[in-house]
Amino acid sequence: MIHQSRGKPSNRAIDPTLKNKAVRLIQKNYADFGPTLAGEKLTELHHLPMSVSCTRTVMIAGNIWKPRSRKQNQAYHCWRSRKEQYGEMEQFDGSYHHWFEDRAPETCLLAAIDDAQGTIDLQFAPHEGIQPVMTFWKEYIEHHGRPMSIYLDQYSTYKINHPAAVDNSELLTQFQRAMQTLDIRVMNAHSPQAKGRVERLFDTLQDRLVKELRVRKISTIAEANIFLKEEFIPVFNAKFSVVPHKPGNLHRPVSQTLANQLPAILAVHSERVVNNDFTIQFQNTWLQLNETQPTTVYKKDRVLIEQRLDHSIHIRLNGKYLMYTVLPQRPMKAHQIESVPLPALTTQKPTWKPPAHHPWRQQILANTRQIQVQTLALTSMPM
Repeated sequence: MIHQSRGKPSNRAIDPTLKNKAVRLIQKNYADFGPTLAGEKLTELHHLPMSVSCTRTVMIAGNIWKPRSRKQNQAYHCWRSRKEQYGEMEQFDGSYHHWFEDRAPETCLLAAIDDAQGTIDLQFAPHEGIQPVMTFWKEYIEHHGRPMSIYLDQYSTYKINHPAAVDNSELLTQFQRAMQTLDIRVMNAHSPQAKGRVERLFDTLQDRLVKELRVRKISTIAEANIFLKEEFIPVFNAKFSVVPHKPGNLHRPVSQTLANQLPAILAVHSERVVNNDFTIQFQNTWLQLNETQPTTVYKKDRVLIEQRLDHSIHIRLNGKYLMYTVLPQRPMKAHQIESVPLPALTTQKPTWKPPAHHPWRQQILANTRQIQVQTLALTSMPM
């Protein structure tokens, strides 16, 4: 028996015109794209209804893409189960890569992925230092709330790695101190595989995101962050996120009081000593404290300096912020400042003066009388 469709083109075959157009577009614009991403771009930007399987067939037939052979992995790997609820743990890391290819230098991408739901938050930064990391988490907490824990590596921004600090649990980085204040548990992974979810995310982003930035001709961090926030992240989360085992959100909301304290918490804290002339040296800058302060300031007091994310400097003592001015040059030498009359800075300028009969003035009056007696004795002597 011979089927009547023998020798005839299939009813589900790709239209040769559509196929040729797809091949030309892929060769011109998406030659290094995978079939999944190339099919998405053909549908999104060129309105060609190409499924992933169709795109794969066309790319293989046009010698644009070669399927990879599947390896038989002999090793057994047991993946850690996902956390049960959204906000229970965020995996966080930074990846240095040529995200803009040859259009800009190597840049760092900071990424957080929820362990239960798989939703992501991304932000480009010049490096993985404390200022960009604090900026990332400030925006995250303001938008989502405080997660229960953060899982990251042992980079120096997140953990003190000096050999002498192994047994001293009181030594904290600026990041650990801020997270401890916010009641967010910080866990450090001992290998990249331990936080494999965020590592695999970077593998995906180094393929997809690089090409998305190329298609839109984005070559600056500012433009890229706008694109991430407005377009890429919502589409990525809608496509790749999963349903957690348990419903609910474990992110803790940020009260208005905590929101007002966030700039101070997510800042770089440093201790300095008040000099005898009520100046403070900080990063090659001299800060002169004003004569009136909201709290009493004595010489040699230890104050806390907050270097905030907006690059402003705030000086705190006894829970109060001190008023100061930046000096244009270094103040006088130590031997020249011994005559500073103020013993302390207070809430208002001192206006009280001791009366003439005050004990403080007795010695001065006695000395004055002695001088007067000596003067009279000298003037009364015969010439």
